[in-house]
Amino acid sequence: RTILSTGFLLLLSFTAALMVLLYCIKKPLLVAFGASENTLPYANQYLTIYLIGTLPVMLYMGLNPYITAQGKAVTAMVTISIGAVLNLILDPIFIFLFGMGVKGAAIATVISQTCSALWVLRALMDPKAELALEIRKLRFSAPAAKRMLALGISPFIMVSTESLISIVINRGMSTYGGDLYVGAYTVLQSLNQMIFAPVNGFSQGSQPIISYNYGAGNTARVRSTYRRMLVIAATAVFIAYGVVMLFPQVFAGMFTTDAQLVELTAKIIRVFFIGMLFFGIQNVVQVTFVALGQAKCSLFIACLRKLILLIPLALILPHFMGVAGVYWAEPISDLVSVTTCSILFLVKINSILANGPKKAAPEEA
Repeated sequence: RTILSTGFLLLLSFTAALMVLLYCIKKPLLVAFGASENTLPYANQYLTIYLIGTLPVMLYMGLNPYITAQGKAVTAMVTISIGAVLNLILDPIFIFLFGMGVKGAAIATVISQTCSALWVLRALMDPKAELALEIRKLRFSAPAAKRMLALGISPFIMVSTESLISIVINRGMSTYGGDLYVGAYTVLQSLNQMIFAPVNGFSQGSQPIISYNYGAGNTARVRSTYRRMLVIAATAVFIAYGVVMLFPQVFAGMFTTDAQLVELTAKIIRVFFIGMLFFGIQNVVQVTFVALGQAKCSLFIACLRKLILLIPLALILPHFMGVAGVYWAEPISDLVSVTTCSILFLVKINSILANGPKKAAPEEA
């Protein structure tokens, strides 16, 4: 209850800080992400409205794991489904029926996220809930916040650095290749999300099972869980990316009808996704380290692929290889990162399970 209370207060604090920050830097930020003179007004309209929904999106994404942790996987799934389904319904209504265009899309998104947030709050504030959020008993625990932030920094870096990578690679594609290469990278990002999101969701869903059994001292169940997770995730990722690489034009054509763009994207796919064939391994290792409370290991893995390898390579290689250097940076960093984190996991896992979880002091519990 202390962790839930502290997490809720942290979410409110981060929401306020993010809204102020993003409203102050929204135009430079949009330009950095590739908004041109023609698209900037539309992007600015969307972001201005979307930022109003910062609180609901933070609440439903930040509080939903507390529902999963209670074993209520269906309730947690409904949280995400409410927002997704409502958005699909409201988007065409606001965009086309009401003729609001980009503004309509933003309004539809904010409404959908607000409904998801209300669903989460209703579930957590239910007096019958095993872990209830009681507003009158909210209190902030510095020790709990410290431990939460230490473990949360790794997934935070994994997610936030995607934005930094988008900026670096988009700039590289634009500088060395032109708009067509920027369009190809956008298609690659969409394909990557389409394939990897379900696998990542599966891995994240296994995290509380590993954590619970690790805390209970059931190391056999911990090993069984991460081994199954590894087999399923690694196999699914390898097959999915393999199919895309075998039929690149088919998958590129799902996102555009431009023949030149399809041809270029199909050419790049086979280079860009070589390393991603094995990325299911790194995803499982990353999630397992977080589940076992290994903040330092998970932080190293999060930083290795993107900050230490991918971004420097994407900046350096184009000077020698031109635009090809931008998209070769991805498979090189993927393969080095997967190899490194696999070795680290094999070296550390036995000692981690043998030593057991660090017991929190009563005031930290």
